[in-house]
Amino acid sequence: MSDALVTISDQTFSDAVLKSDKPVVVDFWAPWCRPCLMMAPAFEELANEYKGRMVFAKLDTDENPRTPGGLGIQGIPTLIFFHNGKEVGRIVGLESRDMLRRHIESALAASV
Repeated sequence: MSDALVTISDQTFSDAVLKSDKPVVVDFWAPWCRPCLMMAPAFEELANEYKGRMVFAKLDTDENPRTPGGLGIQGIPTLIFFHNGKEVGRIVGLESRDMLRRHIESALAASV
């Protein structure tokens, strides 16, 4: 995994995401989820591209069920964008790299 990605858990979610001074996008995924695995390379590439501007985090929903449950996640992959501890965007399902980039740019614009 790239050093531009942060692995988070139920225990670290609040500090890593809700208290972050930068916008954060969290990829809620599981190792058995084929669409999650298909989207992972694009997510990692974008994490490297936007490093320093936005935090890119991954949370394994199998190992950490409390946070996804609390956020109402019913399907994966789900990407949630946060700014100042609040959700500012959500993507459910497999998306293209270009669509992910558009959502990232939108989240960054909302954080200015």
